[in-house]
Amino acid sequence: MPVSYPVRRHLSPRRPVLVALAAAVLAAGALAGCSGEGGPETTVDAFLKGWRSGELQAVGFVDATGAKIPAAEVTKEIRSLSGELADTPPELKRAGDAKITADTATARVQVTWTLPGQVRWAYESPVRLKRGGDDQWQVIWEPTIVQEKLEKGDRLALRRDPAPRAGILDGAGAPIVAPRPVVRVGVQPGEVTDVQALVRQLDAAFRAIRPALTPPVDLADLPKRVAEADPGAFVEVVTLRDEAYRQIKPRIYDLPGTKFQSDKLALAPTREFARALLGSVDPAQADDLQAHPDKYVRGDLVGHGGLQGRYDDRLRGVPGLTVVTEHPAPEGTTAPSGVEVFRAEPKPGQPLKTTLDVATQNAADAALRGETRRSALVAVRISDGAVLAAANGPGAAGENLAFGAQVPPGSTFKMVSALALLDKGAVTPEATVACPKTFVVDGRPFKNSDNFALGSVPFSTDFAKSCNTAFASLAPKLGADGLAVAGRTLGLEASWDLGADVFTGKVSANGSATEQAAAAIGQGTTVVSPLAMAGATAAVARGHWEQPKLLLDPAPAKPAPAGPALKAESVAALKAMMRGVVTSGTASALKDVPGEPVYGKTGTAEYDNNPAHTHAWFVGWQGDVAFAVFVEQGGASTASAVPISERFLRALA
Repeated sequence: MPVSYPVRRHLSPRRPVLVALAAAVLAAGALAGCSGEGGPETTVDAFLKGWRSGELQAVGFVDATGAKIPAAEVTKEIRSLSGELADTPPELKRAGDAKITADTATARVQVTWTLPGQVRWAYESPVRLKRGGDDQWQVIWEPTIVQEKLEKGDRLALRRDPAPRAGILDGAGAPIVAPRPVVRVGVQPGEVTDVQALVRQLDAAFRAIRPALTPPVDLADLPKRVAEADPGAFVEVVTLRDEAYRQIKPRIYDLPGTKFQSDKLALAPTREFARALLGSVDPAQADDLQAHPDKYVRGDLVGHGGLQGRYDDRLRGVPGLTVVTEHPAPEGTTAPSGVEVFRAEPKPGQPLKTTLDVATQNAADAALRGETRRSALVAVRISDGAVLAAANGPGAAGENLAFGAQVPPGSTFKMVSALALLDKGAVTPEATVACPKTFVVDGRPFKNSDNFALGSVPFSTDFAKSCNTAFASLAPKLGADGLAVAGRTLGLEASWDLGADVFTGKVSANGSATEQAAAAIGQGTTVVSPLAMAGATAAVARGHWEQPKLLLDPAPAKPAPAGPALKAESVAALKAMMRGVVTSGTASALKDVPGEPVYGKTGTAEYDNNPAHTHAWFVGWQGDVAFAVFVEQGGASTASAVPISERFLRALA
């Protein structure tokens, strides 16, 4: 049914004007919000796509006067304006719809640059457009599109502010590395009278420094450097710690051409101080720059090896970044404009807190100082498992043998074998166990060092004198895996989370009769590291095993759980026998060391088929400090590992 409406007979004369105004407002609103095909938004989106790709042929450009600009010219100018950021184009997106006024429009775009180190710099930039005679929208090209403070000919440049590198702290929370005095030894070319004679004299002086510089100073290119330098230049030869410089100052100070500059550098207490464990901090090397071009630049300090390398990102912090504009300068160069458009402040590195004790580490380093063979000394605090020292020699050795060596333990492993035998009730310290010169297992003879024989003696004497044949004869009482089980109660083979790489050992199990006999004296397929043996020794002294600790902050996420309590009677007997090693056995050189009683076990470990080729060991403890000493190809432990142990303990006294 049709609906009828009342008819107005008196229309207002103003109605046509109001209708026209309403229509105009609606039309303007439609223009401001239009984002359909052919609108300015389409042109803006094409421009943003082309900006990133470098292909702008699909976009028309004009200057502020309306004159056309070739797309290739705009592409070139965008790259030039982007300057040091040109190779990493920004993320670009339109921020809402364009605002249209007659034949012009303005759109805003979000520009987000990813700067080195994943720093993000985001801002909005206006893009103006003009509608051409063909009803197509064209971008009004101007440098401010790239960044509002850019002018024609300018470019963006990066300024990088290194973050303060954090230090590695000792167990007391004090920085291990601190500013220490150094002397830069150099040559002034204009005052050198005989460069070859100078090289010989400097080389002799540097070689006289003790402890020896490792690696030695290389002077091979000094004549060439002197010849190529300005007469008044300072040609640096080497930077020496002040104490090393003072050793040779009388020999080099008055040599013609030598010059000296005092300075301070961030250094550890000594050149050797836990060097292999801590690593070093050096200017970025070519390998660093090539492997991590987004992280390092020339001149950066980078951690290499050890804790400095492993925790480099934490220690170095996040560099600050400043984006500035540069403007044209004479001869095609650019100069800073002083305009800063973005800044990200550097974030200082975070320190590492370790358990290292300066006095103990210095004692360990000093004990190894005269050793010419590869060697290691690691010390652990018995009460809490803290690693107090990790020394490696000779000199500032690069390899952390203290943690990573995988070598047979030799007779130090009789500590583990004896514990296993005592736990099983297979023997007591007083039980008589023969110690012949030779004991044969399945046709293989086992002999004692220097072919000694003790005859029928108490087991404690066999232990104190380190009788191989006695332990080989007892091996069957351990069972197929008894030695491995005992080793695991002392932390061997466990998965440690120490904050640094460590080899925790591999103990022989389920081997043949000859393998079991060899394993009982620390030979065969059993291999350990000095830290693993120091941890096992601390477990005997403590009465249960705890994983050694090295890092306190950041604390390792998954340290191995503590082991069960060892049998009190077995531990008491073993301790007494380890004391006997010092009072009347193979380590009697330690019996007059000042302080509390010393307990221990010597070891000489064959590492190939030649019995004359042996590593030397000593493991033991005094007071609250357990330690292990290893000397590669050290021969008899009484001639190498025991004297090192004595120097270490006397330094701590």
